[in-house]
Amino acid sequence: MNLKTLAYRFHLSTTGDSAMPGILLLHGFLGSGKDWQRCAHMLRNHYACFMPDLPGHGATKVLDNKPRTFEDIAGQIAELAGKIHTDPLHLVGYSMGGRLALYLVLYYPGLFRSAVIVSSSPGLKTAEERTLRRASDNRLAESITGNFDLFLDDWYRLKLFESLKNHPFFPEILQKRRENNPEALAVALRQMGTGRQPSLWNKLGNNKLPIRFFVGEKDIKYVEIGRQMVNLCPDSELVVFPGCGHTLHIENTQLFLDRLVEFLSKQ
Repeated sequence: MNLKTLAYRFHLSTTGDSAMPGILLLHGFLGSGKDWQRCAHMLRNHYACFMPDLPGHGATKVLDNKPRTFEDIAGQIAELAGKIHTDPLHLVGYSMGGRLALYLVLYYPGLFRSAVIVSSSPGLKTAEERTLRRASDNRLAESITGNFDLFLDDWYRLKLFESLKNHPFFPEILQKRRENNPEALAVALRQMGTGRQPSLWNKLGNNKLPIRFFVGEKDIKYVEIGRQMVNLCPDSELVVFPGCGHTLHIENTQLFLDRLVEFLSKQ
């Protein structure tokens, strides 16, 4: 299905009865709402799952040519969240989707019941770090449009995805990545990359919702970020997944769902 906001026509995959509690699931960079289909299928008897293609990804369309900031895009997702379910939603976000989800929880808490942030962060702490990262993101964006297949090869050589590359689903995932539009992905990176994200570190103390930060044991950088976040964020907890890396929801889907449902059922 498609739902319009001011700036986008969001392509939205759904499962489950809309009368059940709703979950909004936000995918990572290069992904689409399809990334959550296995999880949503297993949740369909108890939750209504809503899986949008984020701007620049999948089949979501831009409705105007205005330049968009990270904050603008989060606001459009908040508008979408207000349209898809009558009650506040549970929110789940992975990586890039997790950064957006954390922003949404802190700035639009009335739309949500709880949040699970997977392999993600509150952004970079200093303006200097963000400036350097924007330059890096711009170079990556140029490589996406220059030779997309080469970019994908280089991207999945990152240590971050070492355990994913050994997963039996990896060829299927890689094929889904190739379905994206390189030009649109480059724009998305320039708008939603970590260098464009406002730092949320100083906002974590204002959190009003139950949050779980999910990280893979092998994803050492994000384990440490998770530890720092729970020290600052009220009503939060860090959950470390043994034997998993950055894509823990793919690497051990059943454990991810067990921990997710255990948390959501208490909210």
